[in-house]
Amino acid sequence: SRIVYQDPVSFHLLDAAIESSMQIQLSNKKNIDYNQINFTVGIDSATNVSGAMAGDLDPTKGMYWTWQSGYINFKLEGESTFCNTRHHQFEFHIGGYTSPYSPLQTILLATTPSEKNTVINIDLSRLLNSIDLKTQRNIMSPGVEAYQFSTLLKEIFSN
Repeated sequence: SRIVYQDPVSFHLLDAAIESSMQIQLSNKKNIDYNQINFTVGIDSATNVSGAMAGDLDPTKGMYWTWQSGYINFKLEGESTFCNTRHHQFEFHIGGYTSPYSPLQTILLATTPSEKNTVINIDLSRLLNSIDLKTQRNIMSPGVEAYQFSTLLKEIFSN
């Protein structure tokens, strides 16, 4: 039989600038062994059309565009000498929810049932190596570019 644990906190904002946000504590009170973890990167369309929310979805957290565009699912900003921009900056704000270009990505990782803690690694170098920063250094709105970028996110997670 299949047992599924669902986190009662539906949304978590991971912000590399806030170290404490990079750890999520899940309560496994029944001490169930699990062999996989499934999560999404992004916000589903129903939540997006619900407007600004609280908690990790609060607009003051910097991940909400507008009621028309919805939430930013993934944000990466930085500098690279490959970028022919002012201060060599790049900005990728990946979000939106409109089909067929919804950038919501589901991640499924196998785990070892006997482990008490599951560590999920995020390797941004894999993402940056998949992007040509000489030609692509800015995505700031929903659409085909944001969707294509979001498909790369599946490759940065491992355990």
